[in-house]
Amino acid sequence: MGKFVNNVDEFYKYCEANEVEFVDFRFTDIKGVWHHISYRMSAVPAEMLEVGLPFDGSSIENWQPINKSDMLLKPDVPTAFLDPFTADSTIIVFCDVYDIYKNELYERCPRSIAKKTLTYMESEGIGDEAYFGPENEFFIFDNVQIWSGINETGYRVDSEEGEWNYSTSYSEMGNMGHRPGTKGGYFPTMPTDSMVDLRAEMMLIMEEVGLTVMLGHHEVAQAQGEIGIKFGDMIEAADNVQKYKYIVKMVAHLNGKTATFMPKPLYGDNGNGMHVHQSIWRDGKNLFYKEGEYANLSQTALHYLGGIFNHSAAVSSFTNPSTNSYKRLVPGFEAPSILTYSSQNRSAACRIPYGAGEMATRIETRFPDSTACPYLCFSVLMLAGIDGIKHQSVPVGPMDIDLFELTLDEIKEKNIPQMPRTLRESLEGLRGDFEFLRPVMSDEFITTYRQYMFAAQVHPDEARPTGYEFHSTYSC
Repeated sequence: MGKFVNNVDEFYKYCEANEVEFVDFRFTDIKGVWHHISYRMSAVPAEMLEVGLPFDGSSIENWQPINKSDMLLKPDVPTAFLDPFTADSTIIVFCDVYDIYKNELYERCPRSIAKKTLTYMESEGIGDEAYFGPENEFFIFDNVQIWSGINETGYRVDSEEGEWNYSTSYSEMGNMGHRPGTKGGYFPTMPTDSMVDLRAEMMLIMEEVGLTVMLGHHEVAQAQGEIGIKFGDMIEAADNVQKYKYIVKMVAHLNGKTATFMPKPLYGDNGNGMHVHQSIWRDGKNLFYKEGEYANLSQTALHYLGGIFNHSAAVSSFTNPSTNSYKRLVPGFEAPSILTYSSQNRSAACRIPYGAGEMATRIETRFPDSTACPYLCFSVLMLAGIDGIKHQSVPVGPMDIDLFELTLDEIKEKNIPQMPRTLRESLEGLRGDFEFLRPVMSDEFITTYRQYMFAAQVHPDEARPTGYEFHSTYSC
């Protein structure tokens, strides 16, 4: 798989061959949400693809003020692919956002920040290639209901796979009784795995849009799945996350179901993560590899990881940027919050996957989740890693024991650092620890991001009573 076009000339030939009617220009905001504007094919001259197209930046949350709202979308033509879901032939093109007032890439555009991060890595002489491989998990539900008001708040999700439906009466076919149960969903076959055909449809469509698909399977939780795609360079990998999420949601939607990447939609069952595999290369050599060392991991890789762990609070404000993120990061649900590393051990915050040599050696940070904007997530992991390389940071470890079995007292006795417990804690960490981000992110962006996350996530969540609070407190 790969690119469908390499330049503007090929773009027009490809569009003509596929009878394209619309060009859909897409860009990403600081939350990671995809936005788009569709042009008629006849209204897209080559100059627009080269110079950019205007749009209103003030209408995007936490972007430009209304008195400086004009901005440009700069199409990245080689990212073009046909939308597999539109009724009329439509081609999608990823865009960067350009600031006409400063004549530079926009400081709040996540994709532009990721490009600046790569430039910084090269300018510091660290490496010339960075590869990322995200693993995005998701749930497929049959129904979701959400309500929130001054006197009520609640949600209800449902799936025929849910163990709560063992006694449900289904009018058409009856209740077949095959369900994975809580934490019982890893690798069952049909009929217990009810999503085989749905995942297969997702996998085939992913290949249509240029993703290299390797595998698909049911995940540990009931109604949970995962599809594995090939790694890519930082920008490609982040672009692929946007494609991946779009396809999973749309295929579920068109089959009368609903997909979510929410970290913890089910109480008492495993949540959704976005494990991120990473390695840095220079002159065709993997800088994370050194044969004979622990898991063939070089000192450069350990310093990189040490930087991520040293800045864990600030990092997690980008890699785990929702209050729900921290409901996943609790002991007992395969969501590692203990900041150490280990070979092949999934209880550590960083696993060193099994690999036969230089090509396969990498680190896998297991704490991020899909509420993260992929461009910002990957950028912050790299910036923290680069800071670790520059300061020769050393992570705690390796630790090959089952860390999930340790008590809190044992963790403290061993001086093993842990992930923040709440988004507030993460954002407070970012308040006092952002120097490592400044080579790429402006102070204005960091401040805006922190204030926005407090306003959009922390304060509303902290101010609302929950159903459990009524259960535990009402009669006191």
